[in-house]
Amino acid sequence: MAADSEKALSGSTRKNIRPKIVPKFPAKPPQLLAPIKKRAIPNGLMELDSDIRSFRAYLTSERGLSPNTLSAYQRDLNHFTDWVTETGLRNHLTPTLDDFSSYLEHLKSLDLAPPSVARNLAALRGFYRFLKLEEKVGDSAVHLLASPGLWHKIPQVLSPESVHRLLNGPDPTHRHYLRDRALLETLYATGCRASEVCGLKFRDIHFGEAWCRCTGKGSKQRLVLLGRPAIQAIQDYLSHARPGLILQPGSNTTLFATTSGQPLNRAQIWYVVKRHVRALGFNHKVSTHTLRHSFATHLLSGGADLRAVQEMLGHSSITTTQRYTHVDRERLKSIHRAFHPRGDKPNLLQ
Repeated sequence: MAADSEKALSGSTRKNIRPKIVPKFPAKPPQLLAPIKKRAIPNGLMELDSDIRSFRAYLTSERGLSPNTLSAYQRDLNHFTDWVTETGLRNHLTPTLDDFSSYLEHLKSLDLAPPSVARNLAALRGFYRFLKLEEKVGDSAVHLLASPGLWHKIPQVLSPESVHRLLNGPDPTHRHYLRDRALLETLYATGCRASEVCGLKFRDIHFGEAWCRCTGKGSKQRLVLLGRPAIQAIQDYLSHARPGLILQPGSNTTLFATTSGQPLNRAQIWYVVKRHVRALGFNHKVSTHTLRHSFATHLLSGGADLRAVQEMLGHSSITTTQRYTHVDRERLKSIHRAFHPRGDKPNLLQ
């Protein structure tokens, strides 16, 4: 009993002499643990985003613009949104001329080319016209800004001989020989844009009447003619190559497809043209649009009416088509030789 009591006493003694550890917390958290402040959102930025979304819906539903055009508008207005975020513009509904001038300087600081700056300003003008239609703003000062002066560049074209070499350039042993030959013939025969060609469907081709229907900018449709070489190339492609690529046969199936049967997009058409351009050793700047420029120039040099060329190209303004009249140097030389008093030929008026 004495031993048990001694053991109990010693145990209690150990407990009593064990030091008590009391944690101490600082009265204030250290500076390193301070909460991170969220980035302040400029006043009206959420409303600006909402207005841009409404503007995009307006362009889609009422203006009927194509997805490519909508993406261009969105990219340009993103520059404006970034500038508003950086500068903290209080209200995008009441900007001053000084504000827009500052935005113009911001665009120039991005090292954008003059055509890109002009396009950004055009998108901004359209946005504020929409806000005026919605009665959210009055007359905006953005219309007082002058776009940078633009040089009208003469488009690069290929000679008829170079076009002939390019159209006959595809290698017959290549697995996509028939498709590439039909694609190049279609680009040059119609003068269509790459986006218009990749949107062609079976139902758009009419071999008997030698024309096809293409959908251009703003979902505008027009009829374009097909020459005999293009018709023959397309028929060969449809007969011997395209059936093996069709995933969902039908009139709504796209005309040109990849190996897996998916529709060709603009980038892939650009790559096809570039591949054959490099193989022939042409200028590296030759692209799908070069065939469109060559189409228009060769028509005008052959005596085609400017209005007819405008309709075939799908230009909304004849001013855009008029730039091709400055390209045909040989025709101007022949006119000069024929009618100038000191030309190579005698004056026909004598």
